Amino acid sequence: MTSQVFFTDFRAKPGTSVPEKLTRLLRRAGLPGMDLDGKFVAIKMHFGEPGNLSFLRPNYAKVVADLVKECGGVPFLTDCNTLYPGRRKNALEHIEAAYENGFSPFSTGCQIIIGDGLKGTDDVEVPVVGGEYVKKAKIGRAVMDADVFISLSHFKCHESTGFGGAIKNIGMGCGSRAGKMEQHNSGKPDIDQSLCRGCHACTQECGQNAIYFDENNRAHIDHDKCVGCGRCLGRCNFDAIYNENASANDDLNRKMTEYAKAVVDGRPQFHISLIMDVSPFCDCHPENDVPVLPDIGMLASKDPVALDQACADLCCAAAPLPNSRLTDNQSAPGFVSLGDPFRDTTPESVWESCLAHAEKIGLGSRTYELVKMK
Repeated sequence: MTSQVFFTDFRAKPGTSVPEKLTRLLRRAGLPGMDLDGKFVAIKMHFGEPGNLSFLRPNYAKVVADLVKECGGVPFLTDCNTLYPGRRKNALEHIEAAYENGFSPFSTGCQIIIGDGLKGTDDVEVPVVGGEYVKKAKIGRAVMDADVFISLSHFKCHESTGFGGAIKNIGMGCGSRAGKMEQHNSGKPDIDQSLCRGCHACTQECGQNAIYFDENNRAHIDHDKCVGCGRCLGRCNFDAIYNENASANDDLNRKMTEYAKAVVDGRPQFHISLIMDVSPFCDCHPENDVPVLPDIGMLASKDPVALDQACADLCCAAAPLPNSRLTDNQSAPGFVSLGDPFRDTTPESVWESCLAHAEKIGLGSRTYELVKMK
């Protein structure tokens, strides 16, 4: 089937503004036609790791929240805690990071709720219909409690998945810490003895009695008992527990796709992506390099697969920006282009497997009609 993807560029001539253009785009794409009256509406986005300046500005979130409220909905911004150590690994630090980057009820017009709770352990198991890699996805409880789901994504490159768009924002972003562990990991966590404080807090989260302590009061994990749920990662306040065995990028993409399907199945959904500040790495980095591509435009669709495919196609048709990681790679002696800006930016990354698997399991269609607006 062919899905519609609506597109407008960032040109804002005198008498209009980019937020106004985004509002018109969302209206044309059908957001007001959804049944939002009295419904809790989760707006999933990335608040940016402090130090990074390529994340989406709060102004864009306000456009979405205001339109939802106009339609009678009750919106909230949400994201789930990170698996890796940083400023967003628990709800308190996560909200502080969001405030630091300009997101607040005053700037966005709605509240912020961290989807998987204080320590990243407040999740629900959601069946994945047609899942081949994941049978039950571990999704942040607040995300699943919402009646309507909207994703607002910064479309950019990513060092593992090739690009970060709607599917990554949904699948990886809505997974709890245990869910992120399941997507990233093909094995089980381990413990850095130099960081362990011997506080025994991790044992409170382990349902398998897999954690024990040596004569120096340092924790160890019995991998014969461990089931790889990752809950201990969320409990450790000292980042002593880490993910040792990374999944291959193709498997990561497929797991991430199945997580996204668990999030959106069976409820109204709407997706928005902005191709701007196309940084070479994820907004999870506490820094950002210059964009590798020009600002292209804003897109919206009720189909996340069609949306990601349209964004990828527009990026592949764009001219690289000079003095960027992309053009540095392409001009390096002996460099062989892999045919698209994402893989040329990070050759070990992949993205085709994500969209192919997404279409296969019924998340959406890669065939789309691009409806252009002024």
